[in-house]
Amino acid sequence: MRTVIDLPDEQIATLDRLARAAGTSRAAMIREAVRELLRDRTPAPDVDTAFGLWAGDHEHGGEDGLAYQRRLRDEWPA
Repeated sequence: MRTVIDLPDEQIATLDRLARAAGTSRAAMIREAVRELLRDRTPAPDVDTAFGLWAGDHEHGGEDGLAYQRRLRDEWPA
């Protein structure tokens, strides 16, 4: 998808110089900069919410994960 942006002449000149030195295009440099910006500013998944998922879980009687697992396995035929 094409996007039109306005950049000051000094930034365009710097981009062109960096692109030439890297052997790439100005557009490739801008795509890389946007990719890095998005990577750096996109919040990581909140994995902390997954820790202790079973703690205080009233749906399963408040039992811990290991007890729940053992109870389920006891239902399997031997």
